[in-house]
Amino acid sequence: MRKLQCTLVLLVASCAHQGLVPATPYGRSADLNSSYEAKGAGGVAVATQGRYATDAAFEILRRGGNIVDAAVAVSMVQAVERPHSTGLGGGGFVLWGKKTAAGGKVEAWDFRERAPLAAHSKMFIDLKSGKAVPELSRYGRLASGVPGMVAGLYEFHRANGKLPWKELLSPAIRLAQDGFEVNPELASALEGKSDILGANAAARAIFFHPREPRVLKEGERLVQSDLASTLKVIAGEGKDTFYKGSIAKKILEEARLSRLLITRSDLHRYKVKLRPVLQSEFRGSTIYSMPPPSSGGVHLLQILNTVERAPLEKWGILDSRSVHLVASAMQQAFADRAQFLGDPDFVKVPVAELISKEYAYSVQEKIPLDRARPVSEVRAAPFRAPVESDDTIHFSIMDSEGNAVSSTQTINGHFGSGIVVRGTGILLNNEMDDFAASLSGANLFGAVASSRANFVEPGKTPLSSMSPTLVEKEGRFVMALGSPSGTRILTCVTQVLLNRLVFGLSPAQSVAQIRYHQQWQPDQIQVDEPGFPAELKGRLEKLGHKVDTTNLGCRVQLVERDTESSSLTAVSDIRAEGSARVER
Repeated sequence: MRKLQCTLVLLVASCAHQGLVPATPYGRSADLNSSYEAKGAGGVAVATQGRYATDAAFEILRRGGNIVDAAVAVSMVQAVERPHSTGLGGGGFVLWGKKTAAGGKVEAWDFRERAPLAAHSKMFIDLKSGKAVPELSRYGRLASGVPGMVAGLYEFHRANGKLPWKELLSPAIRLAQDGFEVNPELASALEGKSDILGANAAARAIFFHPREPRVLKEGERLVQSDLASTLKVIAGEGKDTFYKGSIAKKILEEARLSRLLITRSDLHRYKVKLRPVLQSEFRGSTIYSMPPPSSGGVHLLQILNTVERAPLEKWGILDSRSVHLVASAMQQAFADRAQFLGDPDFVKVPVAELISKEYAYSVQEKIPLDRARPVSEVRAAPFRAPVESDDTIHFSIMDSEGNAVSSTQTINGHFGSGIVVRGTGILLNNEMDDFAASLSGANLFGAVASSRANFVEPGKTPLSSMSPTLVEKEGRFVMALGSPSGTRILTCVTQVLLNRLVFGLSPAQSVAQIRYHQQWQPDQIQVDEPGFPAELKGRLEKLGHKVDTTNLGCRVQLVERDTESSSLTAVSDIRAEGSARVER
């Protein structure tokens, strides 16, 4: 293990002249803790957003499990450790890279939440004004899609795991039963959603102080006894208990009492889906990412292709020309997202066209280097066409044999809908907010729609930006990465790839580097705080860009395998809680 080459704040001046200006890790000390980066020869590399999750991965590996088993254990522990971000009431994606004799095989597992059968396109519209009511899709009885987490992890393990399913849930059961001290991130999320949680008696019983009318604070112990009991049942009975058995009965009883849309038919018909993986060549590497209903993979590849031929390394990583071009490529990608992206089971998404080199090069030619393009000038691609949370979770795992797991999971906004299924400890998601309620409405992250491709329909999967990604060289997987943070996910992951594959930064520097984001509407470049150079901001403004300083929220988790030595590196983003470890 070692520290980053440029530690934060203390060495920011010496880093700045190299264009290496990492952001401060929010709520952490200025000097980097070694738990954020690890290196080792052989073994397994794990990067997660929680200490207990990383511990669980290696506990399962020591029992003889493979990295798929470890991924299930990590997922279940994160559901306990980060209840504001993910859980049994949510869903997600897994990109699974398996080494074979013929090279690498990649599978894209979709266990995202789905709209209940009773859902419809006008359900979040005020009939008098005709306008969308954002609160209806974010909190309460209409906000939840049918959860896919349990089914997804169970099916993924059944196809690729090694140890018995029951063993994989033991670390999560133990953590929920024994409890743990509330960390700064969880404390902040609890405080921010105290009104929502306080309005639900089952949530109050878990997340509020037992004798005082307030949420738990940093350092106080969070015990989730009901969730531990639920996990024990799932460990013993598998996914069927969640969709057809005793847990399903409790979900349906909650649906009756809280007037949720989820029905027995919704639970019975839930299916995990294997999607066709997206891939594209980029500067000697093959990039694999998630297909629709994620927009992440499509636009990640689109942005990379758009800037591929530009002399970025000559210009420099934080040169105004580099930032202007990459941000303009992001701008076009989000214009296309608003027009074309949705659930491919319901709408025709022109994926091949959007990720083609020809289209990307035509976009690059339209981007002037001497000025920013206003929203009115950026139109969606002329193809025939037939949004999500700040606190998702991501983890990455890779072994020395070249197998890799990259997974992003979520309940959407902090604590999802705010509804806990009584007697289970399960927080239900608010993924219905990731649908477009109207052509003028925006979701939690300001993402808009300019077509009906992502409108609500029964059984439909809402659009996502989650971007679990793998990189392959010479037939071997060499990198797995991803991040939380809604629409910013795909731009943050893209920039880490550029930092590593184009600018040649180390894995740790690539993750720590300052980031920026442009999503077409609002018409501005959002930049990481603090540390974005004032001089660069001024040059971008002279080009006509509006520059807004903010916390982008990305928390990249990256693992990498050296092609020559087969040594492994794991990096957990210094901006937040997390841990990285490599062990034999």
